[in-house]
Amino acid sequence: MMQANMLRVRICAIEQLTPDIKAFCMRAIDEKALAGFSAGSHVLVSMQHGERVMRNAYSLASSPLQLENYRIAVRIQPQSRGGSVFMHEKVRVGDSLEISPPSNLFPLDRTAMKHVLIAAGVGITPFMSYLPEIKAMGVGHELHYGYRSPRHAAFIDELRCHWGGGLHAYRGDLAQRIDPEKILDGQPLGTHVYVCGPRTLIEETIAVARGLGWPEGHVHWERFASPAPGAAFQAYCARSQREINVAAEVTLLEALEAAGIDVPNLCRGGVCGQCQTELVAGEADHRDSFLTDVDKHGKIMPCVSRARGARLVLNL
Repeated sequence: MMQANMLRVRICAIEQLTPDIKAFCMRAIDEKALAGFSAGSHVLVSMQHGERVMRNAYSLASSPLQLENYRIAVRIQPQSRGGSVFMHEKVRVGDSLEISPPSNLFPLDRTAMKHVLIAAGVGITPFMSYLPEIKAMGVGHELHYGYRSPRHAAFIDELRCHWGGGLHAYRGDLAQRIDPEKILDGQPLGTHVYVCGPRTLIEETIAVARGLGWPEGHVHWERFASPAPGAAFQAYCARSQREINVAAEVTLLEALEAAGIDVPNLCRGGVCGQCQTELVAGEADHRDSFLTDVDKHGKIMPCVSRARGARLVLNL
């Protein structure tokens, strides 16, 4: 059954961007208008595979200035729980899917005098929605984009066509490397930096910005943790007195939802904090990027985290 806040869309085009990244273009069914969104937004895509429902967050890679369709990019991860494999192997043009309304955890700061964007790999995706807004705003910008080789450079032709003057490309096969210190040092006052990509690039950029004295509010990043499979375990919900089986390839959040236990959520990637739940007993395998070390003693993010042992007790 479709959730009340979900929108049914039809896949109108699929493009193989790189050997491991596909772009999916989707339009609303029944002539319903797609909701407006701001640069940096994402949607949750619901995937029905047999009796199992997976919901993954994907950044919108289309322009917020046109709402004829939405576009997302999905990198296949064969060792993941199966969502990206489903999108790559099962979804065809003409198929229908359910998506959530757009949410934004990675917005542009409209007070910035200049925007510096740093991306690597599939981390380029959210910036495809940034660039049209930045151009419309008429403010300075730079895009620094690293990729393994030309055949692994998603959206590169589109970027060169429309944003060539501000594009700085770095090819891994030529030993070219993004250097955050070189990029950030000497930027004018009022500049904001945004980074999306591997954890190492994000952490280096944050550390460099802090070392150069950048204000914390001028440094932005997005890091969705892809929920990984793990050992099966039991979750006991103390308030509802329910024992929930969590299979190896299912997240704790998915298992709770399948059992009819509602947990607020937004990103399903361990970054927004919406689904944090009180952990009464048991040891958690924390995989999120939100909870502090202190919080981890009594809370868990069920969208990505699991049990380190055989059982968890939750205040649900």
